[in-house]
Amino acid sequence: MRDSARAVIGAVCSGFTELPAPPEGGSATDGPIGWPGYDDARARAAERTGEPESVVCGVGQIGGTEAVVIAWEFGFLGGSVGRRTGDRIEAAFTRARELRAPVVSMIATGGSRMQEGMVALSQLQRIARQAALLRDAGLPQIAVVRDPTTGGGWATLGAGSDVTLALPGAQVGFAGSRVRPPGDASAYTAESQLASGHVDQIVPAAELGERLGRWLSLLTGADGRPAPPPAALGRVDLPEDGWTAVRAARAPARPRAESYLDAYFDWREDLGGDRCGGVDPGVRCGFGMRSGVAIAYAAQCGTATLPSGFRTAARLIRLADRLGIPVLTLVDTPGAANDPAAERSGAGAAIAEVFAAVAGARVPVTTLVIGEGGSGGALAFAHPERTWVTPDSYFSVTSPEAAASILKRPSEEVPVTANQLRLRPQDLVELGVARGIVGR
Repeated sequence: MRDSARAVIGAVCSGFTELPAPPEGGSATDGPIGWPGYDDARARAAERTGEPESVVCGVGQIGGTEAVVIAWEFGFLGGSVGRRTGDRIEAAFTRARELRAPVVSMIATGGSRMQEGMVALSQLQRIARQAALLRDAGLPQIAVVRDPTTGGGWATLGAGSDVTLALPGAQVGFAGSRVRPPGDASAYTAESQLASGHVDQIVPAAELGERLGRWLSLLTGADGRPAPPPAALGRVDLPEDGWTAVRAARAPARPRAESYLDAYFDWREDLGGDRCGGVDPGVRCGFGMRSGVAIAYAAQCGTATLPSGFRTAARLIRLADRLGIPVLTLVDTPGAANDPAAERSGAGAAIAEVFAAVAGARVPVTTLVIGEGGSGGALAFAHPERTWVTPDSYFSVTSPEAAASILKRPSEEVPVTANQLRLRPQDLVELGVARGIVGR
């Protein structure tokens, strides 16, 4: 049995105060298109659930953060969205802007209400408009997709939120179970949406209140100051020549992004993908808390960065910029993935997204090169004025091997080429590419 809207609210929220229902417009019998028996169906749904509509809206505290909560009551006509549902959601978003509060949507819906025809479907435009106004106000929006979340509920507040959490095993997808083509039903699950980069995290119901509280504190906890560069975790001696620098950056034992993130943040939460169907395990993006201040991060993990990794990083930087949260980027990649699959997935356009996101950011972006800095795939993550390097890193126009190949040099001249590229940490500072070398 599915939890009621009020049970879901009670599990995550304290001090909940329901918003007054907007005045009901229109008095046509059986709704706006005169659907036979619609009034009776609504009355039965209200009697069964104790709710006058398919959403419950109000204001409460989640983990110490005041938020506007919109919770769907699936027992009311399958949580379907009609005109009065749209009235309530619009009023909730309006109240969020008045309070300067985030919105948390707890969704469980089968989609638009058939008995209201196009009037019901057009509520999605109203909802999208309200979400856009909230974004323009610099306020965050979190969605929790419950079972099921299909149709317009998924295609607006579900997939369109800044952060999307899902309950395990939930049915999630644009097509509901009665209208989708026969085939692989596993594609319409929270787990599949996570693997495809459309959901950020799957959270057990018992942990939902705590995780929502963490996310809300992260998305509202910035102070606007630049993120300080992390301290070096690896070697502290500087390389004597370029090839030594390259070998140090490629050393298997060198600390990677995960170690830097763990050392830098008190705790953190990851975003899950690019919202375009892809997840790059070689890029970690999310928000972390450091000494009570929220900082966003986009970190390369030492592998060739996929188009989905660049798109996820661009998504993270744009979101942080809108919410006024400073960004930390960690550079560590031999370069962008350049195989046929990467090209077909739009490698160039994805890299361009990150360059544009960094260049256009109004919040400060701090960069630390912690390993390999290979070509444009690494440079896209780096801020042109606030980049630091570790002693066991290098940054180069391309790898020494690729440079030798381009210059038609034999392989034995790769070390000489590395020296000529002036890619050592101290070279980068002298050239003005980096502001400094971090120590421990």
